[in-house]
Amino acid sequence: MKKRKIGNSDLHVFPIGLGTMGMSEFYGETNDEQSISTIHKAIELGVDFFDTADMYGWGHNEELLGKALKGKFCQIILATKFAVLRGPKGEFLGVSGKPAYVKQACEASLKRLGTDTIDLFYCHRVDPQVPIEETVGAMAILVKEGKVRYLGLSEVKGETLKRAHSVHPISAVQSEYSIWTRDIEEANMKECRELGVSTVAYSPLGRGVLTGKFNKIEDPHDFRNYLPRMEAENFETNKQIVRKVEEIAESKNVKASQIALAWVLAKGEDIIPIPGTKREKYLIENLEALNIELSHNEIYELDQLYRLVKGSRYSDMSLTLQ
Repeated sequence: MKKRKIGNSDLHVFPIGLGTMGMSEFYGETNDEQSISTIHKAIELGVDFFDTADMYGWGHNEELLGKALKGKFCQIILATKFAVLRGPKGEFLGVSGKPAYVKQACEASLKRLGTDTIDLFYCHRVDPQVPIEETVGAMAILVKEGKVRYLGLSEVKGETLKRAHSVHPISAVQSEYSIWTRDIEEANMKECRELGVSTVAYSPLGRGVLTGKFNKIEDPHDFRNYLPRMEAENFETNKQIVRKVEEIAESKNVKASQIALAWVLAKGEDIIPIPGTKREKYLIENLEALNIELSHNEIYELDQLYRLVKGSRYSDMSLTLQ
């Protein structure tokens, strides 16, 4: 399987990575044993790009990855993120891109992960109170110290990326990108490609909706209950998108999730989707998307579905492109 290069780095990874957020919170019940088994299965199947963040599960996710990847760091590329602040009860306290906090966050992540170096270190969200140049300047010091290999940003506009890149090369921008979330095509994709920065696509399955596996959210603790696109009226409209994806999937005798991933993969070799899952079954299903080739007409049909989307990505739009 041909690997995909992460921006201006020397990192080459399997075309589909694994997002691990749901292994610690946000998507209902968690099970560490099951999650570790899924991580090990991913490595067995060739997946070598894993994504986490310090705020997932108040640090639990990094500790989980550290446990699962012990003795295996030489086989994989690990990305983590900092900036989102949380209180002792999980409450969100804003973001920080202050230089002193950048260093503090990195040290804490290294300790939880049980490693000496982070391959790709992202600023999870831009701090509106701190110039991006100052945040990236502090991140660049971590590279000089050998604690971080390459730098990334998440949820940034093209102009912000250019300012950051002028301080230190940015290798990847992590953005939500899927059949029903395409903001970045206008917000930063042009700048990413001009600068040779890869796009790491999170939620390529539309928060799981594009899998067609559920009609409503059963778990009251599932954070999708609070997303505008999941509100009753919006969700009913957005199911039209799922039905069209399912039609194309049925015509190819594959699953809707695989069509959704194949669409992202077809958008360019500089795009690396990182679908998240806690279960081996869905991990295997996701990787089979690599065997699907979409025709130009099918891609065009899927492109049109974005026009049907009803509802914003987040109720708090400060969490989006800055």
